[in-house]
Amino acid sequence: MFRIKLLAAMLSMVVATAEEFSFFTADSRTPKVEERRLGWPPEETSQTNLELPASPATITVKASIYHPEPGQTDATPYITADGSRINKRNPKKHRWIAVSRDLHSRWGGELSYGDSLWVTGISDELDGVYIVRDVMNKRMRKQIDILVGRKDRIMGLWPNVQIARLD
Repeated sequence: MFRIKLLAAMLSMVVATAEEFSFFTADSRTPKVEERRLGWPPEETSQTNLELPASPATITVKASIYHPEPGQTDATPYITADGSRINKRNPKKHRWIAVSRDLHSRWGGELSYGDSLWVTGISDELDGVYIVRDVMNKRMRKQIDILVGRKDRIMGLWPNVQIARLD
């Protein structure tokens, strides 16, 4: 035990001596920043003709929710139209939606299975990015259905919801 303490003491003396004589030099990891005064109006830069990316086209639709149950789907409620399997314990975690057939590319629309959509106009909890995995009954027009579980206790029909396809 005495030998270990002696070795530790000698090691700490070596480290202290090395630090004193700068054997271990610390390189500064902070980047060097060039300071420049900013004036008003802003000075012209070489990139004055920047083109902003075009914002994605939005579509106004109605939104509702659906549960993976035979009464609200077909005979296979846990399999979507594109063949994806729904988690029975927590369907909401997928963030999947069904779109009406008039919006789907198979029937002449702009959206396809697997497209990511930005959905706004419902609520803070439900707004966000969803993936198209299912289609709705043919009687529905300009509408989306958000997949949630029965235990989530979310109900509603929201008009004037904006959707935009993300590239």
